[in-house]
Formats: sequence, C-alpha cells, structure tokens
Amino acid sequence: MRVPILSNWLERRSDSSDLTHPKRWLLDSFSDFIGKGISVSEKTAMRSTAVLSCVRILSETVASLPIPVYKRLNPRGKQRVSHLVSDLLGKLPNPRMTAFTFRETMMAHILLWGNCYAEIEYSATGDIVALWPIPPYRVEHMETVEGIPYFQVTTKDGKQHNVPFSNMFHIPGLGFDGTKGISVISWARRSIELSLATEQFGAEFFENGTNVGAVVTHPTTLSDPAFERLSKSLQEKYEGLGKSHRLMLLEEGMSFAKNSIPPNDAQFLETRKFQILEIARLFRVPPHMLADLERATFSNIEQQSIDFVTHTIRPWLIRWEQTINWKLFSVSEQKRLFAEFLLDGLLRGETKARYEAYNIGRNGGWLSVNDIREKENMNPIEGGDRYLQPLNMAEVGKADEGGEKNNEDNKGAEGDPIAGEPFGGET
Repeated sequence: MRVPILSNWLERRSDSSDLTHPKRWLLDSFSDFIGKGISVSEKTAMRSTAVLSCVRILSETVASLPIPVYKRLNPRGKQRVSHLVSDLLGKLPNPRMTAFTFRETMMAHILLWGNCYAEIEYSATGDIVALWPIPPYRVEHMETVEGIPYFQVTTKDGKQHNVPFSNMFHIPGLGFDGTKGISVISWARRSIELSLATEQFGAEFFENGTNVGAVVTHPTTLSDPAFERLSKSLQEKYEGLGKSHRLMLLEEGMSFAKNSIPPNDAQFLETRKFQILEIARLFRVPPHMLADLERATFSNIEQQSIDFVTHTIRPWLIRWEQTINWKLFSVSEQKRLFAEFLLDGLLRGETKARYEAYNIGRNGGWLSVNDIREKENMNPIEGGDRYLQPLNMAEVGKADEGGEKNNEDNKGAEGDPIAGEPFGGET
C-alpha cells in the first residue's frame, strides 16, 4: 500500500545527502516547527513592516507618475497626443478601479510574486476597452503542442479559461528564462522569516513577560501554601506590561535581587535594525524612506532620493513602458506612437539648485520661459516661447566669418565707436 505523504518523503530523501545542508523541501516540511510556526509567503510577508513599507513606496510611486502618449516627430522630437492608451493608464483602466489603483495593484503583484497580469478586453471593432488585473497565483504559463504560448487562468469559483498570449498584459520581473519572473519573497524567505521572528519575539516579550525586574530567593524550602499564594499573586498583580514595576510583597524570609535583562542586551534591537536594512537592500529602497534616519544627513538624503529614482524606479518604469508599447499599441501604431513616464517631478532638487539649472538652460538657449514654467507645473505666458542666443558663440570653423559679418553689420553712421571713429566725428 502506498501512503502519499510517507512515500513522497521516501522518494525525496535521496536528494539530501545529510542534514548539515538540507534541501529547501525539507525546511518547508518542518516550517511549522521553525520560528514558532512562522511561515513566509507572498501574503504573510506583508506582516513585516519593512516589506509592507517597501511595497507601498514602490507601488505608490509608480502609480502616481503621469504616463502620456507621444507621437514621434520628423526628424526628431515628440509631441503629446490624445489616445485610448493614455486614457486607460491615466484615467480609467476598467469600470471598477481608477488608474492609480490599477497600477498600484499591478506593482504590488510584481514586487511580491515577480509577475503581474492583466487581461486585455477588446471591443467588437478590435479596440481595447478595459484592463483587468489577475492575481499571479491564479495564472499558469502554458504551451500548445505546436509550442504556442498561452495563459491558463483560474477564477475565484475554481473555473479555468485560457487567455491567448496577445490578450494578456504581462510584466515579468527578474527571471531565468525571459518569460516568467521569480518571486523575490520566496528567494529571500529566510531574511523575512528572521524579521517576522524578531517582531513576534518583541510582541511576546512585552505581552506575556513578568516584568518585575528581580529574582526571588528563599532561605530554605518554600511551603506549599506560600508557593500557591506567590503564584497567584504573580499572575494577578505582576504579569503583563501594564503591571510592571509594582512593589512585590514577599513572605517566609524571601528576598529579591534585581536581575533585569533588557532586549537590547540580547541584541534584539540590533537584529531588528539589521533586518530593516536587509529588506531595504532586497527592494533597493533607501533606508531613510523607511524612517531609518540613523545614517542620514541633510546633504545625502537628496542624493539618495535621486539614486532611488535612477537605480530603483527607472528600471521598473522601463519594464512598464516596453510592455505598454508592445501589447497596447497595434503594429502600425508602434512605429509612430509610444508611452513614457514623466520623471521630472521626482528628479527635482532643492529650490536653489533647480533655479540655477534653469538659469543655465535659459542662458544657453535650450530652455524658454514656457519650458521652465511647464517643468514647474505653471501655465505658459504670452511671448514665453522665445529662446535666447549667446552673442559670443559661433559655429565651429566659422568664427572668422561670423566676426567679419558682425563688423559689417555693426558699421553705422560716421562716429560709430564700433567702426573705430571717436564720438562726434573729426576734431
């Protein structure tokens, strides 16, 4: 007779040579006995405040950025246009959620599961009418006998239906085959387990600990009536955080000695701090954004924020942009239209540095007044589209021609000092 659990264990035990380096399946089998029942999954990982904060920061940042649609200009440049894709991603992706909620949900999926999915709904005329997000744990990657990929989706009621590859908006994270991303939570499970374990330890320490801060000793043997009274007194009067530091009444010559062991001595606080940094490193979020200001200064927070946009947010936005341009535009539209996130607001520095940069661009001739006002989210003004031209610069190799032409143009009436004549003519 075959017992499924025992037979599976016997078949798999050969994969592990010894218990010094156990396989992942063995650790998972006994996960209930590790860390007092702590089991980490994509959902339970959010119980860690550091994981929750990182997911919120990244999801809300991507969800809050504008993403207009542009038309490519000839020979170069771009121009904003009104398009169905910009309405879907910027206003209403489907009748049940806003664009912010849609992108926030999709980012949470990809951060926790490594993939995010949304089924594309088309109208009878072939236009996209809605994007419906699907939890990643309900989607399976499949292939036909001919090797054509498709997705198998399981609904809430347990029914399954197939979605063609072209009808699924899928953004994969880091992966090994280029088609499906890995779950960061499962790969970094041990770090998150330790974070949850330290939180559980702290909660149990302050919730159930008897915080009298002393050790009671007896000169001989404690009698049964005195032991019962002492046990009852400890439970009723001294157990729990709210009853700490009360005066303890003793009998039969008992005495107490202070013997407090704060969590800090057991490196509890240091462990919690390290796990915050570890999880911040996992999601590439600067520690100061998790309210960890221990190593932060006024001078480096701005640079860390810019690094956050450049090295953390930007790679995610590229994944979004390339998938949008691939799946939501037709083949003919892809040659002339594209969607792009606006990062100007996140890359703004302090007011003085920003205005100095505008001044350089204005005097250099590549920024107009209206260009600057647009970056500052201000309306254009009349005559603000003119660009300045530096007078002391000329095209390379044509400095002499420009100088001679300027001399000819500047020759005016007799007595013009530019022509070498003194004011007032001959003397």
